[in-house]
Amino acid sequence: MNRRPNERGAGKSPPSSNGDAQASIAMSETHLDEFTGEIEQSIATRAFVKLTLGKYRGHEPGLKNIYVRLVEVKKTSQLSFLYRYQTRDVFKNHPVPEGLALIRSLIGADFLSAHLFILTADLRIEYNKKRAARLITRPPTFTEPPPVAHDQKKRRHIELDGNVYLRALGVTNEHGEVRERMGDKFRQINKFVETVSGLFVSSPLAGKRELSIVDMGSGKGYLTFAVYDFFNNVLGISAGVTGVEAREELVHLCNDIARQSGFDRLSFRTGHIEDFEVEEADILIALHACDTATDDALFKGIKARAAIIIAAPCCHKQLRPQIKPPGVLRSVLRHGHLLEREAEMITDSLRALLLEESGYKTKVFEFVSTEHTPKNTMIAGIKKSGSAGAVDARRQLEELKRFFGIEEQYLERLLSVADGK
Repeated sequence: MNRRPNERGAGKSPPSSNGDAQASIAMSETHLDEFTGEIEQSIATRAFVKLTLGKYRGHEPGLKNIYVRLVEVKKTSQLSFLYRYQTRDVFKNHPVPEGLALIRSLIGADFLSAHLFILTADLRIEYNKKRAARLITRPPTFTEPPPVAHDQKKRRHIELDGNVYLRALGVTNEHGEVRERMGDKFRQINKFVETVSGLFVSSPLAGKRELSIVDMGSGKGYLTFAVYDFFNNVLGISAGVTGVEAREELVHLCNDIARQSGFDRLSFRTGHIEDFEVEEADILIALHACDTATDDALFKGIKARAAIIIAAPCCHKQLRPQIKPPGVLRSVLRHGHLLEREAEMITDSLRALLLEESGYKTKVFEFVSTEHTPKNTMIAGIKKSGSAGAVDARRQLEELKRFFGIEEQYLERLLSVADGK
């Protein structure tokens, strides 16, 4: 199949007559026939990659999605269904004809969205509230066939089995199962470790067997424990990790859990970010440090020449009073809510440019879904060799400040004072 991107639908307007309603139903059935036909054909030709069912409207508590892939079980092709619940995953295998019949019964009934990935195209069928369907075709996301081994282990950086700290922190119960309402937290933990892993392998630290990591504003330590576990127990790297937290009761709690877990190179210390002296740090982390505390943490990382700096900013207050909206934006930024959003983007853009001026390659990206937290922006910097790009970063920074009438950003002030300017 070699199609151009296109969309075929039953229309958004409600049927004006019984005849129109019947035509809409017939069109939806035609789209479903074509969609399921593509599934069957792609399986027969080994072009099937995977199928995702979403927008669940059924009645089973906690069910969110179903993911379908082709597997080989005793040299027989079967469709493996992964039922993704809020707090658990359930696998079920079906012979291909039975699986195809099940898929057809679910699409447009319990699930209003289905996304098919095959080697020649991506197809998506979507249903509106009236169960009228549209079929969308796009160029293929995947061009290589996936493995069909049945015993593929689900890739997680942090495992549940025998995990002392996840149980002590309340993420899992006494049976090692993720507690109700902690599913998002567990996914956030694994997503963060996945992010750190990707930054590590693309940094100057790749290949090192000893690391020093500092987590500024570690809180209850969910991510601090996970980072320690990942480097020491998954990668086999000797990583010393220090969590810095102002609340003494959390420091005592986390140190107790570290001892229970046998994490002898993990320690938590009481202190505020701006006062804590970072003597050594290969990786510096600061998640959800409020307002200029993020700048303090970035400054500590830059001065320690950390190879990786990771920050998830929170509560951007410092720049907002300085912003003088240019004429073309006055009608937009006269609204407090929009000015607040703009101040967040400007602040984090300046922070990224200051990191680049300081010799880091940076990227700003969404960390976790806004369903989990609205504070989901992450700034990551990887130390480069040399100063290429520093002059251009300063030029862009000054242009941005002039455009919005900004006198000085707090991280810029810290760096200037440290450099004697």
